Amino acid sequence: MGLAQYAVVPIQDEWGVLHDGNVNGKYATKESAFESAVAAASLALRQGHEVHVSVPGREIGENALGS
Repeated sequence: MGLAQYAVVPIQDEWGVLHDGNVNGKYATKESAFESAVAAASLALRQGHEVHVSVPGREIGENALGS
């Protein structure tokens, strides 16, 4: 099987999930984007793929949820 990569990325004042070159979804918090990425990663894992999920660390002045 292949490698499935999911990256939580900032999109203006929201968050999205980058997968296969496309940014999917618009989420108000980094945490909600992460939960979406993990749900997709779980399905890929069940299909036999190696899975990588990445989320950027907190920036100065940002709260823990990325909002």
